[in-house]
Formats: sequence, C-alpha cells, structure tokens
Amino acid sequence: MLRGIYTGAAGMVVQQNRLDAISNNLANVDTTGYKRDTAIQKAFPELLLRRMSDDGVTQFPYRHPVVGSFDSAAVVGSIGTGVETNEVFTAFTQGGLRQTENSFDLALDGDGFFVVQTPYGERYTRNGSFLIGSEGMLVTKQGYPVLGENGPIQLKLNNFVVNEDGVIYENTDFADDPRRLVSMRENEWLNTVEVDRLQIVQVRQPRYLQKQGDSFWRTTEESGEAAIVTAGRPKVRQGFLEGSNVNPVTEMVQMIEVNRAYEANQKVIQAQDQATSRLINEAMRLR
Repeated sequence: MLRGIYTGAAGMVVQQNRLDAISNNLANVDTTGYKRDTAIQKAFPELLLRRMSDDGVTQFPYRHPVVGSFDSAAVVGSIGTGVETNEVFTAFTQGGLRQTENSFDLALDGDGFFVVQTPYGERYTRNGSFLIGSEGMLVTKQGYPVLGENGPIQLKLNNFVVNEDGVIYENTDFADDPRRLVSMRENEWLNTVEVDRLQIVQVRQPRYLQKQGDSFWRTTEESGEAAIVTAGRPKVRQGFLEGSNVNPVTEMVQMIEVNRAYEANQKVIQAQDQATSRLINEAMRLR
C-alpha cells in the first residue's frame, strides 16, 4: 500500500518540476534571446521480485573460516517505483528576428553566442540589445562590456556599422545620419576604419550550459569550454533582435496536461490511503 503512495507522490513532484519550467517559459515569452526549458522525466530503477515461499539461502560448504551463504531465490519479475525528473533541457532553436531599426541592436542568425565580460568572468548571451556606456564601450543593459576579438569594443555614438560577419566599422562622415551609414553598401563606405570583430563563440554541448539570469549562460564541465567560431560563423543582423523561441499556445497546452496529471496522482494517493484505512479497520475488527 505504501508503495502506491510513494509512487503517486513521486509523480506529483515530477509534475511540479514540469510546471516550474513551463511557468518560467511563459514569464520569458517576450525576453530577447530567451531559450525555453523542458523538464525530462525517467523511471526510477525497477525492483526485482523474488518468490517469498522459497527460502533461497544456500550455505557454502563448511570451511575454516566460514565463507558464508548466498541468496538463490528465483526472480519472478520486476515492479516499477514511479518516475523522477532526469534533467531540465534547454532547446537552443532559433528564435524569430524582429526589426528594430536601432543600430545598437544585434541578432545572431545561426548557432553561437556573444561574449560579455562580467565581474564573475566571461558569460555568453543571445540577447543583442546593447548600448554605448559612459566610457564609450559597447555594453549590455547591465553595463557589462561586449567583447570583440581584441577585447572590449570602443565606439562613438551613431557612427558605426556591423556587417554580417560581425566586423565593426566606424565612419565619421555620417555621424549625424546613422541610417544612411547602415543602408550603404560596403564598397560605398568612405573613410571607414575597422574597429574590431565581434567575438562569437560556440560550445561542444550547448545543452549543458548553465543559465545565470539576465539572459546569460556559463560553461560547465559537461558543456566544454567556449571556442571562438572561425568557420561557419552565424550571420550578425544589425538593427534586429532575436525573440524567444517560446510558443505560448504550446506551453499553455502543456500546462493543462501537467495539471491533469497532477490531479491524477493526487487521486492515486487518496485511493491508496482509503484502501490502507479500510485494511487497518478490518484487521482491528477481526482481532
């Protein structure tokens, strides 16, 4: 009887973990560069059943010192013991690109991450909503410098353009009209100076990256160290932002499924509790 209660309780814990992941996804549906989480479940290890009527204890032949005995009862089957949360998996599928016409907004079209220097070390993000800091550096909204391949990127307000390869150019001729600078073809730029190229990295196993809040990730032992992308770099889109890859309709449907599964496990526990109560009452009456 108690096994049924434990199995139902394990199912409720799993559904609670699923609900936490879904709720977090819905809360970040409008967060730039957010990647949705999915809670993955697995079954507890099964227990082997043996015949209770079979002693199954075999003694070793007498020796000095005595070696002992072993259990030879025949296995008749197995029984499951419920489910547990295996991991919370992050899906790094591409989010939709939204045009903002802001030259400080950058989006990655493909696999990769921007690199940001924080007080805790380098962190990685898909959120390309940047701005110019007080010291003339390209920074995140939290004030952390965005790194190029030569270190923090120094810029002047509204006089830069970023091509698809992530190379940043400055041109003082059009400082008062940045939209004209962005619309010009690369071979038409006058008096341009290459400032740096955005540092874009990838990891061996992105599914094992650890979320740090504020759209930041950090590497773990399982994910491997981040490496600068040299071939097959994602395209950098200036004036665009990448939206989250959360589908609100899908998440709402999954939330309904979780609630129903949670209620089903509650009913299992109630049924087991009622059966146990009847068993105890009947035993006390017959006594």
